[in-house]
Amino acid sequence: MGIDPKKLKRIPTPEQAPEERIHNFLEVNYGYDLESAQQEAFRCVKCPEEYAPCIKGCPVHIKIPLFIKQVEEGNIKEALRIIWMNNTLPAITGRVCPQEDQCEKDCVMGKIGDKINIGKLERFVADYARKTGIEEELLEEMIQSIEKKDQKVAIIGSGPAGLTAASELAKRGYQVTVFEALHEVGGVLVYGIPEFRLPNELVEHEVEKLKRLGVEFKLNYVVGRTVTIPELMEEYDAVFIASGAGTPRLLNIPGVNLGGVYTANEFLTRVNLMKAYKFPEYDTPVHVGKKVVIIGAGNTAMDAARTAKRLGADVYITYRRGEEDISAREEEVHHAREEGINFKLLLNPVEFIGDENGRVVKVKFEKMETLEERDSRGKRKIRGTGEYVELEADTVVIAIGKTAGKIIFQTTPGLEVDKRGTIVVDENLMTSIPGVFAGGDAIRGEATVILAMGDGRKAALAIHEYLQNKQ
Repeated sequence: MGIDPKKLKRIPTPEQAPEERIHNFLEVNYGYDLESAQQEAFRCVKCPEEYAPCIKGCPVHIKIPLFIKQVEEGNIKEALRIIWMNNTLPAITGRVCPQEDQCEKDCVMGKIGDKINIGKLERFVADYARKTGIEEELLEEMIQSIEKKDQKVAIIGSGPAGLTAASELAKRGYQVTVFEALHEVGGVLVYGIPEFRLPNELVEHEVEKLKRLGVEFKLNYVVGRTVTIPELMEEYDAVFIASGAGTPRLLNIPGVNLGGVYTANEFLTRVNLMKAYKFPEYDTPVHVGKKVVIIGAGNTAMDAARTAKRLGADVYITYRRGEEDISAREEEVHHAREEGINFKLLLNPVEFIGDENGRVVKVKFEKMETLEERDSRGKRKIRGTGEYVELEADTVVIAIGKTAGKIIFQTTPGLEVDKRGTIVVDENLMTSIPGVFAGGDAIRGEATVILAMGDGRKAALAIHEYLQNKQ
């Protein structure tokens, strides 16, 4: 008798031990090897494409059962080919996507046992193909099949939306130029996500693939200052705005300007992009001290907390709501707790207290309590109790979200934005200006990498249609 895959447990992926990883910035999760990936793939019941809930849950609609079947059979090249039809950055999405809220959420296997570990299988395909030369073979095939076009597309921003759009347009033969404000390509992938979750060398590898597809990158270009969209439209046939949401939200409370109070944006950029954790090899010091207080409980807060832990601090994550309303991925919360990070819930910051030198030394919080009512997002409403508590802090990191910057719409006459400052688009992601498209966090506010990639792919297809009709 054969083994019934429905009765098998989910195959775990090995990880660095918590007591070791808190002292380094090496990747925490090691991923599958071929044998364990095939064992996990065997568990999948391979739902027909038209019924597969995992495909419906994926923002870029990867044909998940098809690629998993190829993994089970050991045909990794075909598995990668299937993934690349919808997603050319699987090494990234396999690491940072919230699969538990998307493709894995309604997995059929979850109704009778353990859900399929789709994200780790996607990552395995990308990693295995890269290490064995399979990716190179497929990339060369793709390059040879491209029919070059004369039309030119400008992409503003090299984050997940911009890179995805660049890939899809380059595959269709367009001349693509990506304008990036920073000195390195990758956007939030390199400044916002720590190396222990997404190694920068992986992002660099993906960028090199795009260069080989013909994509040109122009760095240190602040669109709206170095060049404007009206100026780009004189040279390019279409423009895609993928500038992200890089403006951090601040707290309007006393002491916010004290030394040692960072936004998560600045803190993570210093460490991730400017390599502060390698000081003095890199000249970007970050002094965190002995105690770090994080304000917020999303994925960015977890990244900041786990980064501060690796810099040698005792770390406290504080959040004004309760446990059930923590918005970070379950895996990130689990890893943070494993690493000894303290969670202080139902605390709302009211003041940062400084010393005579103007540096933060304490954070004052009001204790909160939860109510039965829920708000429009489904979170429990809260109210203050009138009781207060203080936590000592050498460093504070505010991680309560980000919004889109204003520089692009302020320098682009006729570009419609909503009251939040996000760009208004139609069902094809075209803005109020013909030929100018937008996607990712620039149109929805801070969201996930894969949603931005979904926009990038959708915008690329819409730009292709627009340029074909225009021609």
